[in-house]
Amino acid sequence: MAPDFYTIDDLDLEGKTVLVRVDINSPVDPLTGLLLDDTRIRLHAETIAELANKGAKTVLLAHQSRPGKKDFTTLQQHAEALSNLLDRPVGYVDDIFGSNAREAISELKGGEILLLENVRFYSEEILQREPLEQVETHMVRLLSPLADFFINDAFAAAHRSQPSLVGFALKMPSAAGRVMERELKALYSAVSNVERPCVYVLGGVKVDDSIMVMENALESGSADYILTTGLVANIFLWGGGVNIRKHNRKFIEDREYCEYVKKAKKLCKKFKDKIMVPSDLAVCEDDKRLEYSVGKLPDLPIFDLGTETTTEYARVIRNARTIFANGPAGVFEKEGFNQGTEDILNAISSSPGFSIIGGGHLAAAANQMGLRGISHISSGGGASINLIAGARLPAVEVLREAALKSKVKH
Repeated sequence: MAPDFYTIDDLDLEGKTVLVRVDINSPVDPLTGLLLDDTRIRLHAETIAELANKGAKTVLLAHQSRPGKKDFTTLQQHAEALSNLLDRPVGYVDDIFGSNAREAISELKGGEILLLENVRFYSEEILQREPLEQVETHMVRLLSPLADFFINDAFAAAHRSQPSLVGFALKMPSAAGRVMERELKALYSAVSNVERPCVYVLGGVKVDDSIMVMENALESGSADYILTTGLVANIFLWGGGVNIRKHNRKFIEDREYCEYVKKAKKLCKKFKDKIMVPSDLAVCEDDKRLEYSVGKLPDLPIFDLGTETTTEYARVIRNARTIFANGPAGVFEKEGFNQGTEDILNAISSSPGFSIIGGGHLAAAANQMGLRGISHISSGGGASINLIAGARLPAVEVLREAALKSKVKH
């Protein structure tokens, strides 16, 4: 089925100025301020190189972290990393839409690339508002007259309605970049062609996302089994009446997740045959891994699934025909506590079913392991999980609206 949005293939780019939203948000060392990983920069290099090779004047819009975070910084290093990856110069200007930025854009020649400053230095970028309101922001009003096209390649941020993500698409001819195109085709195809049994593996610490997906999948009947891991599992254990001990209850309370314990209790009651929770867990004592059944947990931090649980989960996964997974099974970065995450990923990799891994930590772990049997590893955890849950992706909606408008005109 043809996509209902335009792609790079639909645009004549030679000599044209193109605003391109990418997501090159990267890990930064809090002590040195240096970039630790260029995975996301590499991901978008394909789109950027193609635009430059087609003779476009490419202007990149991107963000790094958010205000108040230690890794909230400029994009100068990102420009240098991109220059090295592309083996061609990438200009950088420490301005977003002021006179310096606008002048640098107007001086671009075909094939040249310019990265503007971190868009989140601009206060209106942080505000979540409807797309039509974002069209009226200073950024969109001042930059859009300077460009011929807008290309959104930032799939990982597609669930956010912010000026740089949704405003330009309603102001000028727009299309999806290669990362966005690839993600949407893979995810929509998977969601519309679910084979049974369908298994969701939901973990990590982003409990709100996981429970939203769970509610949707269970209420719609699309999930045969939900396997809970990570903090999600702890919340469901607590909601199901298991004493996870004071330390782990406090961890949940400190993050103001108690409302999700109540939700978990209701879901367990209504869908008890479909929601699987761990039978044993690994706790951390003096940096050592100790495993206990859930009925005999000591008052120590839960860091991973137990061996009995991963064995049972792996059996369910290997019998599945469709698998959606998001979030690690525990504190996989800590030595001795990566077992659950790796066992789950190995099971997914060896399953004959179609499998999708959400972005973030689980995708990083899968890539680190070099697994080949996973059908699709997404670049965006929040965006992919929202799409699978049936939630709207504002950045995708405006691309569709832009395509529809253009077709009506012609």
